[in-house]
Amino acid sequence: MPAHERRLRSRLVQLLSAHGLLRGTLSARERTCGKPGCRCTRGEKHGGLYLVFSEQGRLRQVFVSRGQEKQVRLWVAQYREVRELLEALVRLHLERLGKEDPSGDA
Repeated sequence: MPAHERRLRSRLVQLLSAHGLLRGTLSARERTCGKPGCRCTRGEKHGGLYLVFSEQGRLRQVFVSRGQEKQVRLWVAQYREVRELLEALVRLHLERLGKEDPSGDA
């Protein structure tokens, strides 16, 4: 196995052994609560962070608290890296497939 492929596979195993992966996009939102006299009625809206993803063809949103934000950002980044590594491995294998003799004679 070439060194480049070994590195890709090693990193992939590290990520898959980590404590979390999340598929989705983080979206910062601002809103008003509707309470009279609240600061949001003067334009200082309430902020919130949501993880947005699709599940069974439907868009879902999950609120991410400030205490969870760092961990969720890490898990989303790790998921993206896993996808990139898988795509790199697929490209390597497609290259090999194109170089192999279709008759089976090497």
